[in-house]
Amino acid sequence: MSNCELMPIGVFARRTGLTASALRFYADSGLLPPAEVDPVSGYRYYGAGQVERAVALRQLREMAMPLTAVGAVLDAEFDEASRLIDEHVAKVLEDAAAVRQRAASLKATLTDAPCVLIAVLKGPVLADAIEQVMTATAREPGMPVLGALRVEATREAVTLTATDRYRLATRTLVPAEATAATWAATVDGDELRAAVAEIRRSALVRAEATPHGLWLRTAGREDRHCRLLAQEFPDHRLMLASLPEATTRVTLSKDPLLRALEEHPGERITLRVTPHGLHVLATEAEPCGVPLTATTAGQDLQVSFELTTLYPAVSTAVGPEVMLDLRGPDLPVTIRSADRGDLTTLAMPVKPDHPA
Repeated sequence: MSNCELMPIGVFARRTGLTASALRFYADSGLLPPAEVDPVSGYRYYGAGQVERAVALRQLREMAMPLTAVGAVLDAEFDEASRLIDEHVAKVLEDAAAVRQRAASLKATLTDAPCVLIAVLKGPVLADAIEQVMTATAREPGMPVLGALRVEATREAVTLTATDRYRLATRTLVPAEATAATWAATVDGDELRAAVAEIRRSALVRAEATPHGLWLRTAGREDRHCRLLAQEFPDHRLMLASLPEATTRVTLSKDPLLRALEEHPGERITLRVTPHGLHVLATEAEPCGVPLTATTAGQDLQVSFELTTLYPAVSTAVGPEVMLDLRGPDLPVTIRSADRGDLTTLAMPVKPDHPA
């Protein structure tokens, strides 16, 4: 390689975003040796063809990847390199979640405030309820409450509620053991999701409240602590109370409806209710669409949804049959099991492009 094609270490450092000292370290470790070294002065020179490798090296190190793994990625073919990167990212996220949980548990032990038992629940039932209700959450910067779970406990029931302003899901659980406590708070959604696996493998879970968190205690397993959020939860009770009566009711098997939604070609889906059943339309103006056998009552109606809003609400419904209570093209639809009412989801339609 001619001298005119080579860059001194300082120029190469500026091109790649690496410091000169880092380049010397990576040269000594064998990851990025210079193209030439002046035998008299010891100056190091790099070629233009090394820039891409140097930039990739820097990016991998910025991801906290160990040197041995960096070398394996740089020397691998695309598929293998992608697999190694994915494995590293998964481990970093797992480690971060574990550190966060340990930190939360440690902070919870630093307070002298007593724990109050608010409920004893069946672990598998609680785990299912958390996953079902939290389909109605969303990640929105500055609004962590939209990714959280509202927990309300009385002697008779524990109610879980979540909303992202387009959906609202709520499920009521009967405690395995009654307690005298009445308690309500908003619980961090990410920490609850991280606790689901432990909860599911536990026959019983003791939910104990502190001023700043919720302990989920299980026999023979690690107790999990979830933070409480100070941000005010949306007034879902007022919204539920202000809903008008349903004008149209549809009852049908859940699986055919889910298949129709899965095979739907677009992002928006339209449901048309007639005395003859339910039709899933690709566009609001489509004459027939996919007909589904259903029992209908009330007014004929056409209503449209974003697929990402409607599908999770239907898929989490408990039981083989689902019931839709509709109020009009611009009002929330209530989605629940046809024979079990402990899980209820409200889904907000989108504004129709054409009159129904």
